Amino acid sequence: MLSAIAAIERTDHRNRRTLYLGHIAAAHASLGQPEIGLSLLSDAVQTVETTSERFFESELYRLRGELLLMLGNKDGAEGEFWRALEIARQQQARSWELRAAMSMARLWRDEGKRDEAHDLLASIYSWFSEGFDTRDLKEAKALLNELE
Repeated sequence: MLSAIAAIERTDHRNRRTLYLGHIAAAHASLGQPEIGLSLLSDAVQTVETTSERFFESELYRLRGELLLMLGNKDGAEGEFWRALEIARQQQARSWELRAAMSMARLWRDEGKRDEAHDLLASIYSWFSEGFDTRDLKEAKALLNELE
């Protein structure tokens, strides 16, 4: 994937660079390499600022939060989840907001804030009227059931 990004950049096109960097960062996280993932996400956030390609911005901050959690930085992670939620709300991107809320709810659950976690996630989950067979909505429902 990195060589594909490099090939695209040689043509001066930066379309979807944030998306690709986000996916590569997530792959590094799954390999237990959060530091590499964070570096890639910093690059992706810089790309957002220079290109104004913001469709994936909320997810970049959510992923940063997840990687910070892997490194034990709960406060930093919570800040990134809040940023992801704010961006998703501004963009009216309900799916990104749901993902950010699930990440925040898991963090709060682990910190013993089960009621707050449930309330946040339930308020967003209730917006959906279809797509309940998708992975995100299934995970959200399972997390809500766990928090009840």
